[in-house]
Amino acid sequence: MVAAAGDAGKADKADIAGKLGIEPGMVVQELGWESDVDEEVRNAVEERCGDELVDVESDEVVDVVLLWWREGDGDLADALVDAGTPLTDNGVVWVLSPKTGRPGHVEPSEIAEAAPTAGLSQTSNVSVSAEWAGARLVAPRAAKSRR
Repeated sequence: MVAAAGDAGKADKADIAGKLGIEPGMVVQELGWESDVDEEVRNAVEERCGDELVDVESDEVVDVVLLWWREGDGDLADALVDAGTPLTDNGVVWVLSPKTGRPGHVEPSEIAEAAPTAGLSQTSNVSVSAEWAGARLVAPRAAKSRR
């Protein structure tokens, strides 16, 4: 029974990284880390991509940016512009924010309004843990074809 519970835990972690579209070999940058982030989400992403998350000081081109964002963290549009800078052409920014009713909750409309200002489009939302939700943002296809 203990092994089964452990296997279920591993499956849940893989599901988290899978929801975020993380694949082996991807470079994932993490922004906005504070002590309240969900360590299981971080661990699942590192396990799936096969490397540690890179931080804001990195000059690597990245496939995915995990942006932990809370009400009161500042101007989301500015943060999204910065988050999009190191992305590959097909890169994704995940805005991870506390769920409704949790301290630091960010209204979905705030994310939806900030994305176009930063040149991004919101494509989906997921629940990544009991405390955190994610909004997936990408560069619009029309902008990519003009490059």
